[in-house]
Amino acid sequence: MGLPLGRPVTAEEMAVAESNAQALGLSTDVLMENAGRVVAEEVVRSLPTPQSRVAILVGPGNNGGDGTCATHYLLEWDYRPELWLVQPPAQIRSSAARRCFDRVARRCPVHPGIPSPGELTAFPLILDAMLGTGQSGVLRPPFRGAVRAAQESGVPVLSVDLPTGVSDPDGLRPQRTVALAAAKAEYAASPGELTVRDIGIPDGAWRETGPGDFLFLRHAHGPEGRGRTGRLVVIGGGPYAGAPALAGMAALRSGAERATILAPGGVSDRIQSFSPNLIVRGFGRDRFTPADVGPMLRFLDQTPPRAVVMGMGVGTESETLEALRGLTRSILGRYPVVIDADALSVLPDIVRGRTLSHPVLATPNGGEFVRVFQGPKDGTTEGRRTVARTASQELGITIVAKGDPDLITEGAEVYENRHHSLSMTVGGSGDVLAGVLGSLLAQGLGATAAALLGTYWVGEAGLRVAATRGDGLVATDLIEELPAVLVAGLGRVRHAN
Repeated sequence: MGLPLGRPVTAEEMAVAESNAQALGLSTDVLMENAGRVVAEEVVRSLPTPQSRVAILVGPGNNGGDGTCATHYLLEWDYRPELWLVQPPAQIRSSAARRCFDRVARRCPVHPGIPSPGELTAFPLILDAMLGTGQSGVLRPPFRGAVRAAQESGVPVLSVDLPTGVSDPDGLRPQRTVALAAAKAEYAASPGELTVRDIGIPDGAWRETGPGDFLFLRHAHGPEGRGRTGRLVVIGGGPYAGAPALAGMAALRSGAERATILAPGGVSDRIQSFSPNLIVRGFGRDRFTPADVGPMLRFLDQTPPRAVVMGMGVGTESETLEALRGLTRSILGRYPVVIDADALSVLPDIVRGRTLSHPVLATPNGGEFVRVFQGPKDGTTEGRRTVARTASQELGITIVAKGDPDLITEGAEVYENRHHSLSMTVGGSGDVLAGVLGSLLAQGLGATAAALLGTYWVGEAGLRVAATRGDGLVATDLIEELPAVLVAGLGRVRHAN
């Protein structure tokens, strides 16, 4: 099969795709059954004849479940597998892996602990199903001992998905690896001959948003015990005071530690009146002007944020646009940035030809996509996909082209978010999305991960609100629903994994 995303995938992307596949109706049991069968088929390719023996080293996770499921098929096909449980059966972690082990436990020899090299030399092949995509760092006992035994035996090894100890210089270096669903980006050392096998994950699990995207938040934490660490600055306001307030409140409701709004001095009190949870700093008078750029940059230098969101509610006066140009030139490359609304018009000329050390996320609505990025006026999805991908490649930015569907691209791939309600086409919903995206960047997510999760998250909030309020939905409703979606989303992926 071809690579589902046109490239090797990370362990995190694999976990997200599996979780999204489950949401589409493909259970862990089905995925493991599919994986076990294709692994068994690859084992057979390396064995001389039926009745051949094979040593299968399994761990307690789903990689071990794939190995024990392969054992079932090998028994059905008249081969002679023997299992070594590197850790006790009581430590098998998932119900799917437990089911696979129970199915073969009385049908073949099962050895507790790790084998000796001498025991393994009697076999023509070792199947390595000890550690899969969840592994990291150096090997620890008992896995280190099992790897040493396999290496010292001199017997050829076939690894399942990732060789055990892939990130350890002393890890297994198999003759062959069967990659499940996609090649993995973690192949730091040679996996040997690599075969990629389909296990039935649908294309939509890779290319559309889903509840599995909440897995991107697993590692978005500060030092242990530190709690929330995402400090965000929102630059906006002027003719429209509510827009930056909506973005700031959405950022707080989606996990940011602090949302500080830099606004024109003449409207800062109005923005502050929306919520005591916001921190508001005023600069200049009623609109941003070039004279405000220096003081705002000095403020950022004194209190550096983890990310910046800018553009909402500032207006399009010539002096304001000149101020936005100065701010954008200085801010891009210093922080992860979300560019929204009126700031989008100054973006292409500033980023074109620059290499930036921090991500830039542009969030045009339908009209802005046509004006700024020359999107198709007929609005066809395929036309929008082509323009979005081309613009992203040329400018070196990530684009979230809002619409039905939302399109998300970093240039190489185009993803879709169809998970939203048409009742969300109301003023302020784009400001909410920008605030969530900025919050996720501030929490450490990459631009594509933030865009996938952010669009799904706000869309789910909209669907929940629309179920009771229909076209009476307003932007503040979305903000208030964000925490409930977060709790449900994290609970779902933690339970599944």
